[in-house]
Amino acid sequence: MAGHSQFKNIMHRKGRQDAMKSKLFSKLAREITVAAKLGTPDPAMNPRLRLAVQAAKAESMPKDNIQRAINKASGGDAESYDEVRYEGYGPGGVALIVEALTDNRNRTASNVRAAFTKAGGALGETGSVSFLWDRVGEIVYKPELSADKVMEAAIEAGADDVASDEDGHTVQCAFENIGEVSKALEAALGEAESVKIVWKPQTSVPVDEERAQSLMKLVGNLEDDDDVQNVYANFEVDEATLAKLSAA
Repeated sequence: MAGHSQFKNIMHRKGRQDAMKSKLFSKLAREITVAAKLGTPDPAMNPRLRLAVQAAKAESMPKDNIQRAINKASGGDAESYDEVRYEGYGPGGVALIVEALTDNRNRTASNVRAAFTKAGGALGETGSVSFLWDRVGEIVYKPELSADKVMEAAIEAGADDVASDEDGHTVQCAFENIGEVSKALEAALGEAESVKIVWKPQTSVPVDEERAQSLMKLVGNLEDDDDVQNVYANFEVDEATLAKLSAA
């Protein structure tokens, strides 16, 4: 598995759940508001908004919060956010992609650059690392479903790949098809745990424990920034090191 998904689980286990949940809800609400503002406030007619609402529901965001974020898009006090993508290299030559929604590009760029520099990395130009990744749709179901049932439904839905393990089932498809594929899967399997568009690394960089800790800290610092929506890193860690970090 890629490093970021591994460390996501470790960081959640290390505590700060309440603070992290509050920050997460704030970021989800921002995406919902932006999606509603760019299109129609009806999720059925706005694919991006539908994905944003599904992501919010997957994180147990209250319905009132979701509706408030949608309503905010049509209000006169709705902030105007720019979508920005930052790319660079962290410790050990690991490539990172950082997606942000910001009302102040200078502030966000300064914060992201500082995080990279502090970790011994370097922020690059747009396009400097994204060529190492594929943009794909990712639909996740809980492990209670059988792998065979998920595989059959995914094939029928026109998905490209399915990976199943003890943590659940991850279905991947072309990002432009995620709306159709997720609807077909929902009809066959029920509501997904999450539906989103992600960056999938074409290759992963193996890192040792020291580099892994540095990367974990860098990813955490980036995600702590209110403007940062998503962080992707193309590293992987062996099982022994992962178990050691999990126990720390």
